[in-house]
Amino acid sequence: MIGILFGVLVLAASVLVAGVRMFRGPNDANRAIAADLLFSSVVGLIALFGVLAMSPPVFDLVLIATLVGFLATLSLARALTKGRR
Repeated sequence: MIGILFGVLVLAASVLVAGVRMFRGPNDANRAIAADLLFSSVVGLIALFGVLAMSPPVFDLVLIATLVGFLATLSLARALTKGRR
Protein backbone atom coordinates (compact mmCIF):
# COMPACT_ATOMS: atom_id res chain seq x y z
CA MET A 1 0.00 0.00 0.00
CA ILE A 2 2.80 2.42 0.87
CA GLY A 3 4.56 1.55 -2.40
CA ILE A 4 1.46 2.40 -4.40
CA LEU A 5 1.03 5.72 -2.61
CA PHE A 6 4.71 6.51 -3.19
CA GLY A 7 4.17 5.75 -6.89
CA VAL A 8 1.20 8.11 -6.94
CA LEU A 9 3.35 10.82 -5.35
CA VAL A 10 6.17 10.34 -7.87
CA LEU A 11 3.79 10.34 -10.83
CA ALA A 12 2.00 13.43 -9.54
CA ALA A 13 5.35 15.23 -9.34
CA SER A 14 6.08 14.04 -12.88
CA VAL A 15 2.77 15.48 -14.08
CA LEU A 16 3.62 18.86 -12.54
CA VAL A 17 7.12 18.95 -14.02
CA ALA A 18 5.89 17.85 -17.46
CA GLY A 19 3.12 20.46 -17.38
CA VAL A 20 5.59 23.24 -16.65
CA ARG A 21 7.96 21.97 -19.34
CA MET A 22 5.14 21.75 -21.86
CA PHE A 23 4.26 25.43 -21.40
CA ARG A 24 7.82 26.73 -21.10
CA GLY A 25 9.56 24.48 -23.64
CA PRO A 26 11.94 26.29 -25.97
CA ASN A 27 10.77 24.47 -29.11
CA ASP A 28 8.13 22.10 -30.44
CA ALA A 29 10.20 18.96 -29.90
CA ASN A 30 10.58 19.68 -26.18
CA ARG A 31 6.86 20.37 -25.90
CA ALA A 32 6.07 17.10 -27.67
CA ILE A 33 8.30 15.11 -25.32
CA ALA A 34 6.75 16.84 -22.30
CA ALA A 35 3.25 16.09 -23.59
CA ASP A 36 4.19 12.43 -24.04
CA LEU A 37 5.58 12.31 -20.49
CA LEU A 38 2.45 14.01 -19.19
CA PHE A 39 0.19 11.52 -20.94
CA SER A 40 2.23 8.53 -19.75
CA SER A 41 2.23 9.83 -16.18
CA VAL A 42 -1.53 10.31 -16.20
CA VAL A 43 -2.01 6.78 -17.54
CA GLY A 44 0.25 5.53 -14.75
CA LEU A 45 -1.82 7.41 -12.19
CA ILE A 46 -5.00 5.87 -13.57
CA ALA A 47 -3.41 2.42 -13.34
CA LEU A 48 -2.34 2.97 -9.72
CA PHE A 49 -5.78 4.24 -8.75
CA GLY A 50 -7.21 1.14 -10.44
CA VAL A 51 -4.98 -1.01 -8.24
CA LEU A 52 -6.10 0.91 -5.14
CA ALA A 53 -9.77 0.53 -6.10
CA MET A 54 -9.28 -3.11 -7.19
CA SER A 55 -11.18 -2.40 -10.39
CA PRO A 56 -10.38 -4.74 -13.33
CA PRO A 57 -12.09 -2.56 -16.01
CA VAL A 58 -9.57 0.20 -15.32
CA PHE A 59 -6.82 -1.98 -16.77
CA ASP A 60 -8.67 -2.24 -20.08
CA LEU A 61 -8.89 1.55 -20.10
CA VAL A 62 -5.15 1.80 -19.39
CA LEU A 63 -4.36 -0.61 -22.23
CA ILE A 64 -6.44 1.37 -24.72
CA ALA A 65 -5.02 4.70 -23.51
CA THR A 66 -1.48 3.37 -23.88
CA LEU A 67 -2.16 2.32 -27.47
CA VAL A 68 -3.70 5.71 -28.29
CA GLY A 69 -0.76 7.50 -26.67
CA PHE A 70 1.74 5.46 -28.67
CA LEU A 71 -0.03 6.25 -31.94
CA ALA A 72 -0.24 9.94 -31.01
CA THR A 73 3.50 10.00 -30.33
CA LEU A 74 4.22 8.44 -33.71
CA SER A 75 1.95 10.93 -35.47
CA LEU A 76 3.49 13.89 -33.68
CA ALA A 77 7.00 12.72 -34.49
CA ARG A 78 6.00 12.39 -38.13
CA ALA A 79 4.52 15.89 -38.12
CA LEU A 80 7.58 17.44 -36.44
CA THR A 81 9.95 15.88 -38.98
CA LYS A 82 7.64 16.96 -41.83
CA GLY A 83 7.31 13.40 -43.11
CA ARG A 84 11.02 12.61 -43.42
CA ARG A 85 12.06 9.13 -42.39
